Amino acid sequence: MKPPPTISHLPAKPRILVRGTNWLGDAVMTTPALLRLREKFPEAHIALLAPEKLRDVWGHHPALNQTITFAPDESVFAVGSRLRAERFDLAIILPNSPRSALEPWLAGIPRRLGYTRPWRDWLLTLCLSSRPDAIKMQKRTVDEIKHLVNQPPGFRRRPPALAHQIYEYLHLMSALGANPEPLPPQLVVTPKEVEAVTKKFGLENLVRPILGLNPGAEYGPAKRWPRDKFIAAAHEIRHRINCTWLIFGGPADKALADHIESKLPSPPNAVLDLAGKTNLRELMALLKFCQVLLTNDTGPMHLAAALGTPVVVPFGSTSPELTGPGLPGDPLHWVLKSDALCSPCFLRECPIDFRCMNNISVQKAVEAVLSAI
Repeated sequence: MKPPPTISHLPAKPRILVRGTNWLGDAVMTTPALLRLREKFPEAHIALLAPEKLRDVWGHHPALNQTITFAPDESVFAVGSRLRAERFDLAIILPNSPRSALEPWLAGIPRRLGYTRPWRDWLLTLCLSSRPDAIKMQKRTVDEIKHLVNQPPGFRRRPPALAHQIYEYLHLMSALGANPEPLPPQLVVTPKEVEAVTKKFGLENLVRPILGLNPGAEYGPAKRWPRDKFIAAAHEIRHRINCTWLIFGGPADKALADHIESKLPSPPNAVLDLAGKTNLRELMALLKFCQVLLTNDTGPMHLAAALGTPVVVPFGSTSPELTGPGLPGDPLHWVLKSDALCSPCFLRECPIDFRCMNNISVQKAVEAVLSAI
């Protein structure tokens, strides 16, 4: 039997499919790897396969020639059939799931690169082992949390310097000879898009600076800095400087955003609640429009950072060393953490007293926002 083709057998101008990730924040963290892939193969046709909900993220992206999307209820066989007609030379699978490897296998793509993971290695022609610095985001048990909070100060063990998720995607590209050095995550919105969205929502004559507030987080309450702290921080900043607050969020955040708006007495148009009123592309343009975003660790945090907007982020149940905004260590962004030894726990809800978030002071957030302006 003839051995499967290796990555080194690529044509001069290959057609490359990248199977993208399924979540917004993860998608943004793949952009450094996509840029390095484009750098390695400047003449390639590079297509990204992504869920339909993430289509708008990829508009005007310099690494891509094409975006192919699939619906939530579309079968793996239907996706594979559509991909087969595209006649790709190489598939790079960024997610770890069996399905993400099965799609290009069904499409008959002859070279398939991804990490070795349970139930799918036979679907790949080149399997990479996990990096030594890779860390799995494993939820802590209640017993583990109770043990940790009783440890002495200084007990905390920090993750390796290269633990951030962007290095995981870059490592896959390095198997193709791409440069593994990190780049800042990058997304693109055009000046015309920013102009259009400011006109749509009547933002042309607002008092500057324009500051964003993103108090929600889909994953669960453990990722959310308490709403009263958001209110207190926004009120104090508004007291210190003349500014305008734009409140962001999805439809599920509408009640939270309405409550925050009602607690921020101000002159007309100094606080505008836009939660549930924007599509993804409009949200990106508005985040670009803001001078700073005060936010939880969630998708819009990654969007803003990749669009060049400084973010101020309280981290509690999650780890900035693994999934923080922008390029790790970038001084443009402000990561706020308490000294809670149980953090990160990666749980949706805190099983004890929520000390990781409660111990991040309003004053710390206020000073960070003012410093970032």
